[in-house]
Amino acid sequence: MKSLRSVVEEYRSAGKALGHFNISDSNQLRAIALAAKETDLPTIIGLSEGEREYFPLCHARALVTLYQASGVPLYLNADHTYGLEKARAAIDDGVDSIVVDGAALPMEENIFLVKQVVAYARSQKRDVLVEGELGYIGSSSKELDALPEGVTLKNLTTVADAKEFCSSTGIDCFAPAVGNVHGMLKNAAEPRLHPERVKEIAEAVGLPLVLHGASGNTAGDIRACVAAGVAIVHINTELRLAYRDGLFDSLRSNPGETAPYKFLTPAVKRMKEYVAEKLSLFANK
Repeated sequence: MKSLRSVVEEYRSAGKALGHFNISDSNQLRAIALAAKETDLPTIIGLSEGEREYFPLCHARALVTLYQASGVPLYLNADHTYGLEKARAAIDDGVDSIVVDGAALPMEENIFLVKQVVAYARSQKRDVLVEGELGYIGSSSKELDALPEGVTLKNLTTVADAKEFCSSTGIDCFAPAVGNVHGMLKNAAEPRLHPERVKEIAEAVGLPLVLHGASGNTAGDIRACVAAGVAIVHINTELRLAYRDGLFDSLRSNPGETAPYKFLTPAVKRMKEYVAEKLSLFANK
């Protein structure tokens, strides 16, 4: 199977993006694997620090390896990692990539943290992509009553800061703040994305860009950002809602069902269908 680095570069050159979907159990992983197999599109599975406390990375690594052996194009990412020790542990667990999230730190501290993780990743005998983030977009993958404090238009990542951050850290992928936000607003449309800023940053830093917090954004906004230089799109909140709602509907329809493989099947199916749709959108299918 191709390395994640080569696939990301291939997609970036073609004006397409890979889908990145978060999980916290094996049923969700299976749903994503089924979608990747059905669409035959490379797919990244991610676990944040909280998610991997519940479902360890080593478990996810074992399952992803099994799917890879059967020809399913899956990759494993350690999403939103906030400290050096947890970053080292995630790399030791065999991830293909890692997101170092120092976005809430002053820029100098963010750079220092990311550089340490880059150095550790480069010391490995295998290729591990390192992604850095600059610009605050919130931190909760859930339904929100209002935008997180600090997520404002004036706080979009600037081209100058992006250039300094990328050149100083030596990262492989870069996640800027371009109007995106973690979570989904309950009673309002998501803020619009700014593909013009994406394009400016992509041209300035020369790296694949990553769009976090894409739940709830319009297909048009996402397509425009992909065309402008985004090579990976992260989805979590919408995915959680699809899984939850599929499970709720299943239990409402069959309240007496006690077999997990029966009442979980509709949730897995709904999640699989959602992921397949998003994969096709990101890949311009």
